[in-house]
Amino acid sequence: MLHIFIDGDGCAVKEETYKVANRYQLQVTVVANKSMNTPANVNMVVVREGKLDAADDWIVENVQANDIVITADIPLADRSLKLGARVLGPKGEEFTEDNVGSALATRELMQTLRQFGDVRGGPAPMDKKDKSRFLGKLDQIIQSILKTKS
Repeated sequence: MLHIFIDGDGCAVKEETYKVANRYQLQVTVVANKSMNTPANVNMVVVREGKLDAADDWIVENVQANDIVITADIPLADRSLKLGARVLGPKGEEFTEDNVGSALATRELMQTLRQFGDVRGGPAPMDKKDKSRFLGKLDQIIQSILKTKS
């Protein structure tokens, strides 16, 4: 059965994901460093606090080919793709084998620039267009996976 994993810490599209998953009757698991309020039909996994990538590691240990991972974490996206999962960022950008390498390189560059003080701040905040793009892409990915499974 198609399963959606949400990298829960800081994810701005959990509620949107719950609604889409409910419509398709898909299983959802939120993985985070602390407990969160989730609907009764959503699994909540709390990983050990203090370990830097504990949530990422849990997702990678449990995700299967054709599952969906919702994350803004590019290294997690890369690891998930290598296992055959589909990966969607909260602003509606799908990570693929073709674009994750450049996303990792850009992440490293931005980290270096921030360390030297050349760049401040992070990504722009979510807006309605981002959420709309996310919903459309999530629906498209689910349809694509369901079509290949039938």
